[in-house]
Amino acid sequence: MSILHTDSLTKVYGDINHPIPAVQTVNLTVDEGEFLAIMGPSGSGKSTLLYLLGGLDKPSTGKVWLRDADLSALNDDGLSRLRRTEFGFVFQFFNLIPVLTAQENVAIPLILDGAPRRAALKQADEALARVGLADRSTHRPSELSGGEQQRVALARALVTTPAVILADEPTGNLDSRSGDEMAQMLRRAVDERKQTLVLVTHDPRIAAYADRIVFLKDGKIVDENRLKGQDRAEQIREQLTKMALS
Repeated sequence: MSILHTDSLTKVYGDINHPIPAVQTVNLTVDEGEFLAIMGPSGSGKSTLLYLLGGLDKPSTGKVWLRDADLSALNDDGLSRLRRTEFGFVFQFFNLIPVLTAQENVAIPLILDGAPRRAALKQADEALARVGLADRSTHRPSELSGGEQQRVALARALVTTPAVILADEPTGNLDSRSGDEMAQMLRRAVDERKQTLVLVTHDPRIAAYADRIVFLKDGKIVDENRLKGQDRAEQIREQLTKMALS
């Protein structure tokens, strides 16, 4: 059963005299409980597509549906509420508040949604424990490594138990070991909690954790691959090479 789908989704920047198409007539379906990776060359529209899927940007034309909810039909309050309750976001840059502890950073979505502070902090501790940071909850971002900060960002995305996690290059600022640990935690969110994950990445090694990969070029879906076997990263590299040569 699908949880996200788009209908002729298009995003154009610039003006009528100088249009800059970022996403062009994309029809995409994401199944519930699927781990989908989006790949493509720099400037291919990967991040723009992700932001459109999560209601962080509005399409020029076309629609995005979360189950039976048309995101374009929601007002700003309704869209904000949907983002807080149904989506979890993880970005390349951690976007943590420097003066708050890890626990407080993770609790923010719950507090914004009206949860009592004590209950929100308890849930934040549970989310931090799931990403292996139970002993770092009182530390501020400056006291954490890059990998630990990204884990805090992931805990913040998970704390509301969202239906869909959207991750934009979440390993882009991490070393190989920390990147693999992050990808494994995202994989567990899908496998153990049946959450849906859409990941933008340039790294074939990280994309190899996905069930399916959609390849973008010039804002259009040009291919997709349902990954099988043990040489997943190599399959992805070969596809990216073909795209670069075409």
